[in-house]
Amino acid sequence: MKKEQFPAAQDIPLKGAWGSITLSNIKKVFRTEEIDTWALREVSLEVKEGEFVAIMGPSGCGKTTLLNIMGLLDTPTDGTYMLDGKDVSQLSERERTNIRRGTIGFVFQSFNLIDDLDVYENVELPLLYMGVPAKERKKRVTEMLDRMAMSHRRKHFPCQLSGGQQQRVAVARAVVSNPKIILADEPTGNLDSKNSKEVMDLLLQLHEQGTTIVMVTHSQHNASFADRIINLFDGQVVEHTEL
Repeated sequence: MKKEQFPAAQDIPLKGAWGSITLSNIKKVFRTEEIDTWALREVSLEVKEGEFVAIMGPSGCGKTTLLNIMGLLDTPTDGTYMLDGKDVSQLSERERTNIRRGTIGFVFQSFNLIDDLDVYENVELPLLYMGVPAKERKKRVTEMLDRMAMSHRRKHFPCQLSGGQQQRVAVARAVVSNPKIILADEPTGNLDSKNSKEVMDLLLQLHEQGTTIVMVTHSQHNASFADRIINLFDGQVVEHTEL
């Protein structure tokens, strides 16, 4: 069978090329000399292009592992992962990196901003990796900081920002490349109610614009904004709820 060819990072369209996710019998086991720890057991699910899906479940049930596999940050031990009809289950790290750039945006609970870069530089970073020309980078970053009401903080460093401001910068960085998919891992977990609402409003705006969103959350309130809730327990899907 001919191996699927994926584009180099600089060849990926700026608006992203993938939006649908299909997992079939995904297993993930972490092995040591003494014990096998199962994080996921035969997980099968589908996220349609443009859908907003929330993943819920108790701590340790495999939610973050599942999100990491969807985001090509990790590979399954067994099973098939189809991203827009292409099998990406066992790609090399280089191939996975090429697909992630400009296609998948990540929003983490811990923000994951780079301390040595200011706000502007943190948001610009994905565009640098994609090889976007300087003029276009400046335009995109400036527009995104305006949209996030962070232009006045463009030269500040992460340590000079509040938690809500850091998360707004993290969201800006995630979406500046116009990814087709946003993966959010407890995006409001470290925020107060006001900043949580702002982040959820931003995710809803992206969803309305056609972005596929998968969000891991413990918040039933946040999950209520999704089209569908998937519940995990002990590494298995136990319930799908349409909203």
